[in-house]
Amino acid sequence: MRLSHAIALLALTTPLAAQTSLHEQIATLAKDAKGEVYVACSLPGTKLDCDLNPHGHPPMQSTFKFPLAIAVFQQIEAGKLTLDQPVPFLTSDLYKGSYSPLQDTHPTAGVEVPLRELIRLSASLSDNIATDILLRHIGGPQVVQRSMDALGVPGIHVVHSERELHDDENLQYQDSAEPTAMVALLRLFADRSPLNPEHTALLQQWMTETPSAPHRIKGLLPAGTVVTHKTGTSGLDHGFYPATNDVGLITLPDSRRLALAIFVTNAHADDTTDESVIARIAKAVYDAAITASASTTK
Repeated sequence: MRLSHAIALLALTTPLAAQTSLHEQIATLAKDAKGEVYVACSLPGTKLDCDLNPHGHPPMQSTFKFPLAIAVFQQIEAGKLTLDQPVPFLTSDLYKGSYSPLQDTHPTAGVEVPLRELIRLSASLSDNIATDILLRHIGGPQVVQRSMDALGVPGIHVVHSERELHDDENLQYQDSAEPTAMVALLRLFADRSPLNPEHTALLQQWMTETPSAPHRIKGLLPAGTVVTHKTGTSGLDHGFYPATNDVGLITLPDSRRLALAIFVTNAHADDTTDESVIARIAKAVYDAAITASASTTK
């Protein structure tokens, strides 16, 4: 058989994904969102060409609640707060129309809520009012920004409260994150957490147990795959979706954790399609990581 014929036969019998680079797969999948897609990932000991606009500045939306949780735990470890101290839920914290299981449970406010519960509501259930109470209690978004700067991830920009973002949707573009910066924070949390073991385990538990957006990163992964993640969603705005995001750690079968950040920005596709884009990109990156891991162990 001629060499050219052998090469052609190989191309026909090799799965399409194996013939196409991971970067090309991601770029192709991203087109379905009809907007801008930003992707970065990291797996120690493995080179994955997953970057797509990795140094862009997409709006974070609620993915910022992961950096916020870290900053709050740092305040606890510095002795400025205690995990179970009561925190007032004031009537001035109420905000009609904002997503908040806390407000749903206490529609007139006027109660005290343990700090632990506020962190859980924010990090796991994406409660906007619990988030703003946390911001108020630690001294504002600038405290979270200082935390990120000190951790070496200044590419994460925390500027506004949830109320401010709700009042002016244009502000969301100021609260942005470079995908590489979010991946660096995820990598830090997974490999050498800035928090003590108790707080690291607690935040990981809450971000793993979250019911949020099961059709994004988790959507197409094998059943039982552990995903520790935080989503962010803007909702529809003048015919497009400014932000449909998911960032997190995927535990591989060999127990290594793959850090992945996917931001879909200004998408003109519907929200189901945007979530599908995230799920398919996550699956492509996961498959590439599994293949790379298998080749290194041969």
